[in-house]
Amino acid sequence: MGRRDPRIDAYIAKAAPFAQPILQRIRDVVHEACPEVEETMKWSAPSFVYAGGILAGMAAFKQHASFGYWKHALVMGEGAQRDGMGSYGKMATLKDVPSKRRLVADIRRAMQLNEAGVKTPGPRKAAAPKPPPETPPDLLAALAKNRKARTTFEALAPSHRREYVEWITEARRDETRARRLAQTVEWLAEGKRRNWKYEAC
Repeated sequence: MGRRDPRIDAYIAKAAPFAQPILQRIRDVVHEACPEVEETMKWSAPSFVYAGGILAGMAAFKQHASFGYWKHALVMGEGAQRDGMGSYGKMATLKDVPSKRRLVADIRRAMQLNEAGVKTPGPRKAAAPKPPPETPPDLLAALAKNRKARTTFEALAPSHRREYVEWITEARRDETRARRLAQTVEWLAEGKRRNWKYEAC
């Protein structure tokens, strides 16, 4: 049989009045769906442990409560939104708590994952960095005539160089491109990045 932790009794008792029935309802359903579940406190919040791993956790905040699965994406489906630690969004009243039928089904899905030893999905690999931008000939020619601008441009990170290059190459009219090219050289000579106006905001 599962084990109830008196620290969770105390946690629920200290929660805001609106949150107490929400937390108690969820706790009762977890124990009904998973009689062998064990309770503990992790990160100062109630957690449910089953088959050697964290099953789910719940928490009370000033204006809402939440309940979330440790393996949220695998339980709720890839792409399911997650609000903080909650798998069901912010719950402010008992009406916000999913139906018992849905909770039991989701809890049992989480149980199966723990029983199978499925690990929590790791963070997604970061996208490969973009290659350095190819400097257009007219910008190269303009930089060759202004040593300060060229020095600044060459010292910029690739992403900041790209901002200038894209600003120039996205111009639709020759006059616009020429104007942007002149502005680029002026700002670079002053040691400025493309979006320098917003950096102090």
